[in-house]
Amino acid sequence: MIPEGHHMAIEKVSSFGEFVKTRRIDLGMTLRDFCEKHALDPGNQSKIERGRLRPPQDQAKLSAFADALELKRDTPMWTRFFDLAFMERGRIPEQVLQDDELMAVLPVLLRTVQNQRLTKEQLIELIERIQEA
Repeated sequence: MIPEGHHMAIEKVSSFGEFVKTRRIDLGMTLRDFCEKHALDPGNQSKIERGRLRPPQDQAKLSAFADALELKRDTPMWTRFFDLAFMERGRIPEQVLQDDELMAVLPVLLRTVQNQRLTKEQLIELIERIQEA
């Protein structure tokens, strides 16, 4: 098993598919090997990794997918996996929805970011600064 965080590039990925592909490669598995081991369809898996198919919507399927990628529960990598899945489905992660204090300020944050018309690079920098705080 490859320890989480072994591949530093995975922390910089910005899409669910890119995350999955990077993690699978970190585990030393080809697409076909990964699919065979976890009874997944190689065509669909390829589409997910290329961003042409959205992540599974069902929470149980998503959790099983995270387990297949050997992500430990309640770790930063597990959280990142689910955050990317929710974002690609156009949804707010459940952890955020359950945090009343965060939900109270989220609309203000989103309006501010939208009004400032930040570039992708500026958004990434903002996220990194928030994570360091």
